[in-house]
Amino acid sequence: MSDALHGWTPEALGDPGEVLPVVTAPDAVLSRPGPEVDPSDPKVVRLAADLMATMRVSPGCVGLAAPQVGVSAQVFVVDVTGHPKAATVHGAFALCNAKVVEASRWRPGREGCMSVPELTGDVKRAGRVVVEAALPGTGEPVRLTTDAFEARALQHEIDHCAGLLFLDRAAGAHAIHQRKVYL
Repeated sequence: MSDALHGWTPEALGDPGEVLPVVTAPDAVLSRPGPEVDPSDPKVVRLAADLMATMRVSPGCVGLAAPQVGVSAQVFVVDVTGHPKAATVHGAFALCNAKVVEASRWRPGREGCMSVPELTGDVKRAGRVVVEAALPGTGEPVRLTTDAFEARALQHEIDHCAGLLFLDRAAGAHAIHQRKVYL
């Protein structure tokens, strides 16, 4: 298992992808845990490319998971490049069947989501995580260590794949807020 993404880029998918519509709550796919996928399946590779294309054209979006485009599957993309809260940045990447295997430095933070466009919420997440997953296309196993905002983004997308929204992680109604800035 490699310790990083080894220079992986979205171009490794071999497909520019297609921009897909984003589903919003209360769509049932958002609350259904997605099955693990075969990372080498051409349909999974195409899905990863579509997720990347959709994320790239969505202002303010730093991650997108398969359930958010109506597909129940454990596939997501992340790119926190240039975000002011990011410390460690691995660039744009796609992962399949990701699992958090280590988590520490828990702290609250405000989150939003394209699938819950009217709200934000205060969610306690690990500030440092180690994630094990597979790369779409090759199926190469990766072990990714990250922190700060990228760690939060990874946990948010892994939750989507497990059928959870940030609303499910908020401390209660007092931690849910109307979105003040629309992207």
